[in-house]
Amino acid sequence: MWDDAFPSFLIGLREGLEGGLIVSILVATLVRAGAKSRLPQVWTGVLGAIAVAMSFGAVLTFTAASLSATAQEAFGGTLSVIAVAFVTAMVFWMRRSARHFSGEIKEKVTGALAMGAGMLILTSFLAVGREGLETALFLWTTARAAGESAGPLTGAGIGLVLAAGLCWGLYRRVLKINLTKFFTATGAVLIVIAAGVLGYGLRDLQEGGVLPGKAAYAVDLGGSIDAGSWYSTLVQGVLNLTPTMTWLQVVGYAGYLAVVMTLFVRGVRATAPAEPKPEPEPKPKPKPEPELEPSAPRRRPAWVVPVAVVAVPAVVAGLVVALGRPKPAGAQTVAVSEADCGDGFTAPRPGRQTFQMHNTGSKTSEVYLIDPGTGAVYGEIEGLAPGTTRDLVATVAGGSYAWRCVPTGGTAVTSKAVRVSGGGGARAVVPVSEQDLATPLKQYKQYVEAGLATLVAQTGRLNDDIQGGHLDTARTDWLTAHRTYSSLGAAYGTFEDFDKKINGRPDGLAAGVADKDFTGFHRIEYGLWHGQNADQLKAPAQQLAADTAGLRNAFPAQAFDPGDLPLRAHEILENTLQFELTGQADQGSGTELATADANLSGTRELLTVLKPLLAGRAPQLLPTVDADVARLQKLLDAAHHGDSWTPVDRLDATTRARLDGATGQLLEDLAPVPDLLEIRKSA
Repeated sequence: MWDDAFPSFLIGLREGLEGGLIVSILVATLVRAGAKSRLPQVWTGVLGAIAVAMSFGAVLTFTAASLSATAQEAFGGTLSVIAVAFVTAMVFWMRRSARHFSGEIKEKVTGALAMGAGMLILTSFLAVGREGLETALFLWTTARAAGESAGPLTGAGIGLVLAAGLCWGLYRRVLKINLTKFFTATGAVLIVIAAGVLGYGLRDLQEGGVLPGKAAYAVDLGGSIDAGSWYSTLVQGVLNLTPTMTWLQVVGYAGYLAVVMTLFVRGVRATAPAEPKPEPEPKPKPKPEPELEPSAPRRRPAWVVPVAVVAVPAVVAGLVVALGRPKPAGAQTVAVSEADCGDGFTAPRPGRQTFQMHNTGSKTSEVYLIDPGTGAVYGEIEGLAPGTTRDLVATVAGGSYAWRCVPTGGTAVTSKAVRVSGGGGARAVVPVSEQDLATPLKQYKQYVEAGLATLVAQTGRLNDDIQGGHLDTARTDWLTAHRTYSSLGAAYGTFEDFDKKINGRPDGLAAGVADKDFTGFHRIEYGLWHGQNADQLKAPAQQLAADTAGLRNAFPAQAFDPGDLPLRAHEILENTLQFELTGQADQGSGTELATADANLSGTRELLTVLKPLLAGRAPQLLPTVDADVARLQKLLDAAHHGDSWTPVDRLDATTRARLDGATGQLLEDLAPVPDLLEIRKSA
């Protein structure tokens, strides 16, 4: 949070100080001119500027939220580039104008006084409004880059409060600040921050399909830098530099920084560094109030104009948001039944739509919004009961759409297709059937059966070691056998009750490690690394050999839901992150990373058999996952030294954080796999 707060703090401080100085000079000029009665007009203009800035921020936020994911990337990237342009112009303008800032404002106030109340309101509104709009745009951009608003809002709030305090001190003459040096120093820092915002914006434009090269990486330090570490988070939050950057990001960042910083530094050197001596304040020449405020009956209450300048921007922003967001198709109720599907469906507008699906039949039904040509699914509802209505939300773009209803125990019914024009491509998932998963499941079961045959031989050898009292050899053979078992994907009941017998932990057992139900690999591990003799381990070794043989015999007949296969790609590594990388599973051998390595091998095997299905549904996912796997493998290999592995509790904090971060990133990128390969009745 705090790393994301600094850029917003700096922009809040600087823009707040600029706007605050303008207000201070406006107020001081009126007070010295004996026109205190005109101060409400200044505050009215300031209030209007704040209202416009906040309304602008609301329009940005809610307009972006109504766009599709791709459009959001393009929209955010465009505004990031615009924000960089505004900030750059502001930095150069203030560097050039800081020395004569006060004089320019006084001239404007003098002119406004002669032209009436409306001009004074407009002068203060325009002077402060620019700072407010720049602040809103830059704050929205940094919040989007951070992925959260708490840090940027907190930083901006602190900066604005500090700026207000400084302006009050300057106004009351209790503070003396060399404004030229202040704006020069903050300008240099803002140029560095703006370079990062530009790089982030260019990446958004690549993700949104506006610019090419989103897969052309110039820098990929994900394998050596943990994205979740404090230092990486700090650099990303403040400078928007990430471990992985494309060539366009790097060129844009370096080019902007080189050109703009060079021009800025040259401009600073070209100006005299000394702060000009303040001109002596002229003695106030009081003017009679009647000359400035002609006596006239008040035609409207004093609160009308301030309320109007706040209400008008808010109302306009509300209308922009309401008219700019796509209308939900709530009024379009679509009927679902065994005989008819999609009654009432008409061509919707492009954008994010909400359909009210009402089951008019007598059976519970699955409902899918599909592309009738390919069967790809845009949205779905499972288990829509008779007589009920539920919302289905989907993003609609140019293309053909139809409804497919699958009643329980009935035949699928497909509606008439409608054609939607305009808009970009909407994301759809080609459905998977049990038949589609039949071949990958057969291949994976063959892999497991071959692995179980090897496992039986290895646990037999381990049993022979212990029966013969060769405990040193048993330790080596134990690790070999345990790695084989771990590579077979024993996650979430894959091997039914055999997994508890073969690889159960003492957690939750009444007597802990001494409990009679503590059996299998971890029971033998505990004994081998806690000084137990061969006699104490003979029975557990015999039982392990018998249980692995029993699993091998039972596995061909075990039920294996094809829909569970895609889950294994994620669940195996979930176990790794929960037990191996925390050290919870260790019973003394310190080989948690060896087990993690075997789990990664099992995950890789699953991805191999699922690759043909994923390639056509998410071709961009596979290169990302492959890179994640290679990154994690490299970190695990670094902990492998000959026949030994570094225990998790002996890893330094940085290495451990990198392992956790790499595993977490791989899990995040694997998360879509179960949804992409979910068995759908629409297939």
